[in-house]
Amino acid sequence: MLRASNREVAVALGLAGLVNMAMVLMAAAAFHAGRSDIGEIATAYESLTPVLGAAAAGTFLFALLASGMSSSVVGTMAGQIIMQGFVGFSIPVWLRRLATMSPAFIVVACGSDPTEALVLSQVVLSAALPFPVIALVYFTGRADILGRFVNHCATQIAAIAGTILVLTLNLFLIVESFSA
Repeated sequence: MLRASNREVAVALGLAGLVNMAMVLMAAAAFHAGRSDIGEIATAYESLTPVLGAAAAGTFLFALLASGMSSSVVGTMAGQIIMQGFVGFSIPVWLRRLATMSPAFIVVACGSDPTEALVLSQVVLSAALPFPVIALVYFTGRADILGRFVNHCATQIAAIAGTILVLTLNLFLIVESFSA
């Protein structure tokens, strides 16, 4: 189960990463010369049609959806594994997906500005991130819980260093967001 879960997560995150890199490369190629006014997703989408054609704009839209779905799938799978493995509690798949994806649909249905909603969602995630990350590093370093799958010393040190770096950057994002 662990190997299958690792493969699923690697594929989902790999696809999301490839899609994100492709979008950044496309945006850099299309907008780098004289198009510094494009700072929002909607503006980028609307600007693609005259620059690269309707197919590029549709591909950009599809890529955004694919990236969001990949990250949602990974979050849902992580929640499932934690709930079943540590807590011993199981929620039906349809309910987990509904709970993880409903907030995004609600924000879109309310007509919020997409860029502002994206930034706000990242601020909220930054505030919530310390709890699962610290718990993950703590539990993966305990042999009494993970047995032979426990982190080695070097892995645990790297995980702690990475956690400190990510949480520091998240704190910076939160402070910057509220001071703006």
